[in-house]
Amino acid sequence: MRNATLQSPNLTTFCRLDDLGLEVTGQLVTHERTVLVCRVVEADDWCHRCGSQGRLRDSVTRRLAHEPSGWRPTVLLLQVRRYRCEHCKHVWRQDTTAAAAPRAKLSRAALRWSLVSLVCQHLSVARVAEALDVSWDAANRAVLAEGHRLLIDDERRFEHVTTIGVDEHVWRHTRHGDKYVTVIIDLTPIRAKTGPSRLLDMVEGRSKAVFRDWLEARPDAWRTGVEIVAMDGFTGFKSAAVEQLPDAVEVLDPFHVVKLAGDALDTCRQRVQQATTGHRGRTSDPLYGVRRALRTGTTLLTERQIGRLESVFANPEHAEVEAVWTIYQRVITAYREPRKQLGKTALRAVINALAEATAKTVPELATLGTTFKRRAADILAFFDHPGSSNGPTEAINGRLEHLRGIALGFRNLTHYIARSLLETGGFRPSLHSQTR
Repeated sequence: MRNATLQSPNLTTFCRLDDLGLEVTGQLVTHERTVLVCRVVEADDWCHRCGSQGRLRDSVTRRLAHEPSGWRPTVLLLQVRRYRCEHCKHVWRQDTTAAAAPRAKLSRAALRWSLVSLVCQHLSVARVAEALDVSWDAANRAVLAEGHRLLIDDERRFEHVTTIGVDEHVWRHTRHGDKYVTVIIDLTPIRAKTGPSRLLDMVEGRSKAVFRDWLEARPDAWRTGVEIVAMDGFTGFKSAAVEQLPDAVEVLDPFHVVKLAGDALDTCRQRVQQATTGHRGRTSDPLYGVRRALRTGTTLLTERQIGRLESVFANPEHAEVEAVWTIYQRVITAYREPRKQLGKTALRAVINALAEATAKTVPELATLGTTFKRRAADILAFFDHPGSSNGPTEAINGRLEHLRGIALGFRNLTHYIARSLLETGGFRPSLHSQTR
């Protein structure tokens, strides 16, 4: 500010209308809105057919919603001149495409403001419509079309993808219709430590065919460049990846491996609870009282929790729960080992322990051992490929849950996919750089 040169106030520059080829000629400021009367700077008085110079015939007014000034909506009233060619009798209007697209209700600046508000400020469409003083439908159609044109339909966003994550996502909680979609996440920035993960695409349904068809639609060069696919325990995703990405490594990420072991622990606790007491867990029951401590890592347990666990495990009737708990803690310890090769060795030892005869006597360990043995290569691949966890995929799922809360739910899947891509597609740096 010290070296800046102050200039005379200019409403055209202040409202950034000079970028739209407009000039302010009048204003009306009320409590509800700001109205700016503008004219098109370029005369555009040469005939578009024969090239002769035309004569001014009359003018018409075009109303456009503009980016708001503070908390007031801003309305532009464009005085658009109409010309008539004396030679060929052609009549035309001044060119206003710099200010807005043909038949559009929002100026190009309003479109950019709306897109930034959705992508960067996480506003709802209703809030954007209120700020622009237009209907919800008008705001929604305009901003989604602009988002597709400028961001979503840009094929360059699929470039340089080497690591992807795939997971299912519940997009609506209703009894009717398919509530699942398959989300494909770009984990390359996480693996390369260059930024956060981002949503690549979202496809209706959850099956092997859905993921396979999406991969098949990708160019051969893109599929060849994918090195790692992180996923949960759903075998359909693995089968599709094996078919379409034969050179890629499938990784069963730590989040779901620990979840499998934790689910086995909960199932065993509930079964033993029912067998020993004849009823579901109650507040006074020892096993029910330690349900949270059982799922806590040993390094995070308090002295009180350790004492309660020792008391529960002292009962011979709870031996099976202790056996599953031990496996669960060993899985957690393996993933927390900072030296990856030692962690891999520790987890391989867990997989081998689950194959022993003593482990097979516990139903939950037998089931867990079968799963771990079948997916052993995918489980252990994580230690050879750091940064390939599907955890960021779960984080994006959480952001999509937040998006649904902002919008109070969605009924149209097409709109939900577009809004999800704008929300978590990693477009913020692109918009910020263009804004500057």
